[in-house]
Amino acid sequence: MSARDRFFRSLVVLFAGVFWVDAAHAQDAGCAFEPVAGTSRQILRCREGLAVIVEGGARFTLEDRDRNGSPDAVRLRRKALLLDAPAGAVQGGFAVITPQAIAAVRGTKWAVDVGNGKTSVFVLRGRVAVQRPASTAVVVLAPGDGVDVEAGTGKLIVKRWPAKRVSALLARFGQ
Repeated sequence: MSARDRFFRSLVVLFAGVFWVDAAHAQDAGCAFEPVAGTSRQILRCREGLAVIVEGGARFTLEDRDRNGSPDAVRLRRKALLLDAPAGAVQGGFAVITPQAIAAVRGTKWAVDVGNGKTSVFVLRGRVAVQRPASTAVVVLAPGDGVDVEAGTGKLIVKRWPAKRVSALLARFGQ
């Protein structure tokens, strides 16, 4: 299989209500969708141990940037994902790319939410480096930390998220 074929086969595009089409693409990338009973959520599980809980209506694309046949990034355009990337699950780490931010990790559990012109990143376990796509300035989040990234060039402010905000976010994933 050519590099071009591997690249296109490893892309997974998830659009609400088109689950059956995406399942075939996910399997080609070594991943499989599992519906969460009684909800609009799905869990995407990949052979490397990566697990992604997909909020109903989320729009994202899995990417294989190093073209090794396994996803190493996701481009999130709408709604939220809760990701669990155990240490060593993705060689070189895993990144979530949004219009406002890039959140990159190795061995962690975190949530990324895109909506209303901003990206919010929250860490449950491990550490996550967050930066704007066109910037080299990086902030590192630890468990319990979050950051809201809006368009612009202002400094990213890491905050300890209040329990109410964390609970509201995690409830969207049944957590």
